[in-house]
Amino acid sequence: MEPAQPADRKPTDATPPDGHPPVTPSGPAPEPSPAAGEPALVESATGATGAGPAPLADAGEPALVEPVEGPARGGASSHPAVSGDQPAPPARREKARSERSPRDMALSLLVLLVPIALLLAFYRGVLGGDEPTTVDPAPAVAEARAANAFPVSQPEGLGSGWRTVSARYQTTDGGSTLRIGYVTPEGRGAQLVQSNVPAEKLLPVELSNGQPQGPAELPGASWQRYTARGNEQALVLLEPNRTVIVIGDARENELRQLAGALR
Repeated sequence: MEPAQPADRKPTDATPPDGHPPVTPSGPAPEPSPAAGEPALVESATGATGAGPAPLADAGEPALVEPVEGPARGGASSHPAVSGDQPAPPARREKARSERSPRDMALSLLVLLVPIALLLAFYRGVLGGDEPTTVDPAPAVAEARAANAFPVSQPEGLGSGWRTVSARYQTTDGGSTLRIGYVTPEGRGAQLVQSNVPAEKLLPVELSNGQPQGPAELPGASWQRYTARGNEQALVLLEPNRTVIVIGDARENELRQLAGALR
């Protein structure tokens, strides 16, 4: 004998007994159970607009996840593994420079100095770069003699160590002047000045107000020693129609040699 069942209980088996038609159960049809291996569909929450449920992501696609902030978004990252500050690259160039040894620096300097030394040697040895430019005084002397303003003298027998570096004849309102410049064998400067400009005008200009120092012991003429501008000294010969001055920073013996060679 079967136990009594509640009145609202539905039979678990809807199959009718033999000879009877099938009985359709009343009430809402039961939802089909999910197939094996497929997840059950769950009603999603209402979308942001409130119009209905948000669409579900397609099967097999990962859900969208908001990326972390970082350098790509212009802000500092809050994730410990992502940093917005990029480390500076190692200063390899500065390190390489600091590691240059004194020997390397000396070799580099030597590479620069060798061509310069070769050029200087070529300039001095072949081109004569240290040698003063010499001139021929003959045209200026000939012009002064042709003007016949005063007697013109020229040094004779000075030797090859004396080099003429300038020669000029000039006429002014006060008179005419012949100047010939020399480089002495010791490499100093000397100048021979011959002029018919009055001595009281010529000497202050040529000697920078130099003062007489007494007679000079020279054969054939009465020369006077004078001080001159700077470290120069002078020998002066006063004649009625001309004044002769030998002046320069050369030693007195060389100035005497030049004055004594005039003919």
